[in-house]
Amino acid sequence: MLKQLRIKFICINMAIVTVILAVIFGLVIFSTRQNLAEQSIRMMQSVMVGPEQMTPPGQFDQRDFPERRRNEVLLPYFTLQEEQDGTLTASGNTYYDLTDEDFLAELKSAVSTADSETGVLEEYDLRFYRHSDLLGEFIVFADTSSEQATVNSLLRTCAVVGVVSFLVFLGISFALARWAVRPVERAWEQQRQFVADASHELKTPLTVITTNAELLKAPDCSDTERERFAGSILTMSGQMRGLVEGLLELARVDNGTAKMHFSDLDFSALVSDALLPFEPVFFEKGLTLESNIEEGISLTGSESHLRQVVDILLDNAQKYASDGANITVSLKKTDKSRCLLTVANEGEPISAADLKNIFQRFYRIDKARSMNHSYGLGLSIAQGIVEQHQGKIWAESGGGWNLFLVRLGTLS
Repeated sequence: MLKQLRIKFICINMAIVTVILAVIFGLVIFSTRQNLAEQSIRMMQSVMVGPEQMTPPGQFDQRDFPERRRNEVLLPYFTLQEEQDGTLTASGNTYYDLTDEDFLAELKSAVSTADSETGVLEEYDLRFYRHSDLLGEFIVFADTSSEQATVNSLLRTCAVVGVVSFLVFLGISFALARWAVRPVERAWEQQRQFVADASHELKTPLTVITTNAELLKAPDCSDTERERFAGSILTMSGQMRGLVEGLLELARVDNGTAKMHFSDLDFSALVSDALLPFEPVFFEKGLTLESNIEEGISLTGSESHLRQVVDILLDNAQKYASDGANITVSLKKTDKSRCLLTVANEGEPISAADLKNIFQRFYRIDKARSMNHSYGLGLSIAQGIVEQHQGKIWAESGGGWNLFLVRLGTLS
C-alpha cells in the first residue's frame, strides 16, 4: 500500500510539473513568435509610410545606431509596386532575384488570393504587407527565415531544458515521496504494532480465564480449587477490563473525541488535591513524598483530564521508584505565560533509548510489570492529553533521578 501511495504521489507531482512546464514553455514560444511577427510588421509599416527613410540591412552608418536604430528591427525586405498599367517594379535588399519577372508575378498572385492586408507565404518564407491607392498597389515583403530559425532554436532549447527539468523534478519527487509518506508509514507501522501488542496483552488473560473455566468444569474439582479458579478468573477479568478501558481512552484521545470541557481552573489546587490519594500508597510502600507547589497558577483546560495526567505520573513514579526512595512533585511558573510540572523519583536510571520510546503505547521498561496492571498505555494517554492542551511532556534521567516534566500555558 505504501509503495502504491509513493507511486501515486510521484505521478501526481510529475503530472503537475509537466503541465506547468508545458504552459511556461508554450507561453514563452508563443510570446516570442508574436513579438517577432509584430516587429516584422512594424518594420514593414515603416517602409510603407516612408520607404525612402528605411535603410536596407547592412547599409546604415553604425555611428547612428544608438540614436536611430535602438528599437528598430532590420530584416531583409523588398518592395513590389504594381503600376496602373500592370507593370511590376521591385526594389530593396534581399536574397531573392528581383529581376525575375515570373517570380514577382507568382508573389503578386499569391498575395492577391489572401483575404487580409498582411500574411505569410509559407512556401517562400516571406511575410507581406500590402496597400492599395489610386496610384496602384504597393506590397512590402520581409524575410521570415530568421524568425523561424529563432523559434526553432527556442524550441530546441525548451526541449532540452524541459527534459532536464523533468528529470530533476523526478528525482526531487522521489525524495519528496519518501518524505511525505514517512508519517503515513510510521502511523501504519504503529497501527500494526498496536494491533500486535493489544492482541498479545489480551491473549494472556484470556488464556488464563479459559484454562480456569475448564478446570472449574472438572468433576473432581474441590471447593477450595473452585474458589481459587474463580478468583483467578476474576483477577484476569479485572486486568482485561483495565486494559480495554485504557485502549478506549487512548483511542478517544488520539481521535480527539475525548470529552474535554475547557474552563479556567486553579492548576495549583488541582495538583495539590491529586497528591492526597497517593499519600497512603506511598506510605505503605515506604516511599517519601515531597511537594513544592507554587500557589495561584491558573490555566484553561479540562480539569478531569489534567487530573488524569497527574495521576498517571504519580502512579508511574510509585511503580518504578526504588525501595525507600524519595518522590518529589513541583509546580512553578517558568515565565508569564507558562508553567512546569515535574514529577521525579529516585530509581534505576532510564536509558537514552528508553527515554525516546517511553511514551509509545505498550512500551514498558520492565516487561515483568505487565502482570501488575501496567500495560504501557498511561504515558501515551498522558501525552495525548497534554498535546490536546497545546503543551509538551517529556522525560529526563540523571543523577539517580527520573523526571517527567509537563509544560503548559497559563493565564496571565
